[in-house]
Amino acid sequence: MEQARAHDAYRLPARVPQQVRPSTARDTASARGEHTHGETALPAPRRTVRRNSVRGQILDALRDALVGGDLAPGEVYSAPVLGERFGVSATPVREAMQQLATEGAVEVVPNRGFRVTERSSRELGELAEVRALIEVPVMLRLARTVPAARWCELRPLAEASAVAAAGGDLARYAEADRAFHGAVLGLSGNQQLVQVADDLHRRSQWPLVSGPVAGRRADLVADAAEHMALLEALAARDLPVVQSLVREHFAGAGG
Repeated sequence: MEQARAHDAYRLPARVPQQVRPSTARDTASARGEHTHGETALPAPRRTVRRNSVRGQILDALRDALVGGDLAPGEVYSAPVLGERFGVSATPVREAMQQLATEGAVEVVPNRGFRVTERSSRELGELAEVRALIEVPVMLRLARTVPAARWCELRPLAEASAVAAAGGDLARYAEADRAFHGAVLGLSGNQQLVQVADDLHRRSQWPLVSGPVAGRRADLVADAAEHMALLEALAARDLPVVQSLVREHFAGAGG
């Protein structure tokens, strides 16, 4: 895992080649007759794009930007402008955005680009309920059958999420959080379950966490602490505590 970095406002965690020329995003958007958000306000990207699997790397970078707060709910972003920031053509950005549209993170705005979805508290609550319906029974079954030693093997993943939370890095925490839950559910041996749960988990991480950075960090720290508590309950086969922790965790900051 990379060393934690604090998020600045409107910071795009893009994977961009180091030799990318200075941005001409405003000129590009104007030439295409597009009205987009914050062309000149977007800072230099934080990550480097390797030329292989560009679409996948752009998709990961956009997911980081959504979770980290760099792409704001309700705002419209065009593929050419984002492509200029990433140092790639608009095509892989557009393809990545189409994937995000299928995940419900953005919606297509004809002739303009993609609008970041604004999620209601009700929708997020529904996602938490569905996750609980799927994961709680599985974790209770695992608590009855998995040896305590196997749970101890997952402690590094729980600790990694705690480090990301302490740094207040939302994107890094989101990745660590999904890795932890994926490893727990992976002990079931059901890869279809793991994939479905991960998709729901990712959806629950949109939209962005609002409020001051300090407040977000406190929520993430509390959320990460529940990972270690869950491992201890699973190892002890304390089923009531496992069920309570999982349900509360899904309703928390990181999920």
